[in-house]
Amino acid sequence: MKKLLSYLIIAAFLFSCTSNEPVKSDQEEIINGNLQHVDWSKNATIYEANIRQMTPEGTFEALEARLGDIKNLGVKIIWLMPIQPIGELNRKGGLGSYYSVKDYTAINPEYGDLEDLKSLVKTAHEMDMKIILDWVANHTAWDHSWTITHPEWYTKDSIGNFMPPVPDWSDVIDLNYDNEEMQSEMIAEMKYWITEADVDGYRCDVAYNVPTDFWNRLRTELDEIKPVFMLAEADQEDHHYEAFDMSYGWELMHIMNHVASGDSSLQSIDSYMAREQKRYSKNDYRMYFLTNHDENSWNGTIEKRFGDAEKAYAVLAFTINGMPLIYSGQEYGNNKALAFFEKDQPNYEHPEIFDFYSKLMHLNENNEALWNGNYGGSYERLSTTNDDAIFALKREKDDNMVISMVNLTNEEVTFMLSGDETYSLIDLFSNEEIELTNNLEITLAPYGYLVKFK
Repeated sequence: MKKLLSYLIIAAFLFSCTSNEPVKSDQEEIINGNLQHVDWSKNATIYEANIRQMTPEGTFEALEARLGDIKNLGVKIIWLMPIQPIGELNRKGGLGSYYSVKDYTAINPEYGDLEDLKSLVKTAHEMDMKIILDWVANHTAWDHSWTITHPEWYTKDSIGNFMPPVPDWSDVIDLNYDNEEMQSEMIAEMKYWITEADVDGYRCDVAYNVPTDFWNRLRTELDEIKPVFMLAEADQEDHHYEAFDMSYGWELMHIMNHVASGDSSLQSIDSYMAREQKRYSKNDYRMYFLTNHDENSWNGTIEKRFGDAEKAYAVLAFTINGMPLIYSGQEYGNNKALAFFEKDQPNYEHPEIFDFYSKLMHLNENNEALWNGNYGGSYERLSTTNDDAIFALKREKDDNMVISMVNLTNEEVTFMLSGDETYSLIDLFSNEEIELTNNLEITLAPYGYLVKFK
């Protein structure tokens, strides 16, 4: 959500660009911990719902009316951005940051009340979708009641004053995780929403700034109530051992930005995937995306960063080895950077793109080759006669296969697959059957793409 994360990602990217190691499909698997994923997550995709912005009303009730569209998109998990009241002391802008939480067990009255939330969750469950809440465990608003009742639960500066986690985050103050009493109360308040509203887990904000031991303890205690799904805003291997099902693939999005701008080659994607296979177990879910609330508001829209190449990069991100995320409005072609601290609304300029994203999301849902973690298929980078322009990959699980090929240049490219295998597949977008062989010439328009499956 914040600038520090961007700095960390940029540093990681610069380090990553020094590697040219190729991806190998037979790379040795790493076994990390014994975390068991909830069964319904095996073929899940995820949608980030910005309650304030995605409808004119900005309420739970208005979001509930949109659940049919979200279901038709092919979504299993809906991540609700923070639902709690926003702090007023040192607030930024007119409405403040969603991530400045004043009361963990209350609801922002702009969105509705507890009964409205329960209705949203119940309706989502009836439609075979799950709801996870955004949780801000790293800090609170300046006017949270804990500042009065338990000031010792906060980090203090050298003269004993509350302090932001980072100077730029001036609307929030840092919690002290050396305090065991605070940790216990945080867990109790996270249990509240599971027992009271039947939510299905959490997306945990700034998870990298909270001790992993806390997350491990939390997961154990939440699972005793009901099996949950946990997403970490982090890129940290040990989070997956016991606490989190999924973490952010931020670096891939940044690499794609650099490839799209001409600052990096396709080989930087290969290097990234090689590092992923070394760092993470096949049991670990990784989340890939073109945008989210941070990227849209602070770093530029999809249109600004990818231009005419949006669909090509979406095909890449949504067929590579991870779970795809769609952010509010993306499915309707939003090309507007949404104000972060004020009421705003996406521009639904290109509703025809809904069908494109729906096909990709349903492919992730229905084809086992694209399922998550150990449930899904192997990943293999396919070689072509023009690997400087074409990124081709194969995912395979038992009798299921997905092959995607994207032209990441602004010129028409003709190429052939290397190797001697023949694939009889169906085109995702035309439903035509086709045989892919090493002597078949394929021509892709600028930023063109093909997705074939069986």
